[in-house]
Amino acid sequence: MAPRSPEARRENEDGQRPLLDRELNHLPPEARWREWMSRVEATIFAASEPVTRGVLARIVGKNCSIDLLIDDIREELRGRPYDLISVAGGWKHLTRPAYADAIRGAFGTTVGGDEKAGDLSQSEVLVLTAIAYFQPITRAELSSFFGKEISRDLIGVLRGAGMIASGPRAPQPGAPYTYVTTKDFLLAFGLDTLRDLPDFEALEDAGLLSKEKLLAGDIPAGLTGGEGDGDGEEEAEDGIVEDQLS
Repeated sequence: MAPRSPEARRENEDGQRPLLDRELNHLPPEARWREWMSRVEATIFAASEPVTRGVLARIVGKNCSIDLLIDDIREELRGRPYDLISVAGGWKHLTRPAYADAIRGAFGTTVGGDEKAGDLSQSEVLVLTAIAYFQPITRAELSSFFGKEISRDLIGVLRGAGMIASGPRAPQPGAPYTYVTTKDFLLAFGLDTLRDLPDFEALEDAGLLSKEKLLAGDIPAGLTGGEGDGDGEEEAEDGIVEDQLS
């Protein structure tokens, strides 16, 4: 444990709860860096969600490079069965893919961000792919894209899995809701931001993805009807796309 700074000792003697000493100026540089590394790793380890840069900035010195701290922590984790991953706008400890079978053997399922995504059917993944690339997009636009109606039930499955949410109202008659992906989507697919999605045009040029391939998927006919996407929908989550891009 690092020795307490004089400021922290004085605050403790006065009976006040000591403030966190972020700068650690009483420590030599190497010990100071090591303490910052430990704080960052402990905070990320304790969190259930990815920890953002802003949160980590509260526990280290104002001139400390968080990126360099993360690099040094990741270097120490080489050879370990888990890593520190940049995902969904923050950092999170995740087990390495090579150990997915062992985890599945122990618990009957993987434990991590891809669990919800793994429960989706091919049809649901195809619709989720279209939403990810063309968001914000309405259900009617999805139905037009696939040439068959995308049911509210299918949209409900994606919402229930936390993969999508209501976006802004579309500038169309009836002002239907659009749909956008969520931070849970980024976490499930190991993306830091939406900018990490593979370039759609590059995938098309490489013959790996195309509208025709999406349309060839087995999308079931809609079970509920037509227009009025907005009926009964929840309010849009303002700024959700911007959050995923930042």
